[in-house]
Amino acid sequence: MPKGDLIIKGRFEWFSEKNELNIKNHGFSFEQILDVFSDSHFYEIYDNLHSTSDQDRYLGLGCTNGIFVIAASYTENDRIHLISARLASPKEKKIYDIYCRKING
Repeated sequence: MPKGDLIIKGRFEWFSEKNELNIKNHGFSFEQILDVFSDSHFYEIYDNLHSTSDQDRYLGLGCTNGIFVIAASYTENDRIHLISARLASPKEKKIYDIYCRKING
């Protein structure tokens, strides 16, 4: 069961305890990566591994401040509920780069 306060910022939400764990484990807060979702090349992947019959999960790949490619795990209902955020793996970066080249021609 999620713990901590539910933080709501615009169309996003997350639990304070998960945010603190994310800072500890990955070095940045959820608030620091929100603009990943505004990346014009944002790429969303359905997360078969972590989705259940009750909850669809997604992995989002995008840049923040033009520097990082971030993988964000989230669910989407009325708001985007952030579960975790981290630097993308080399494989995820490659997927993102291929997608960017494809849409840029």
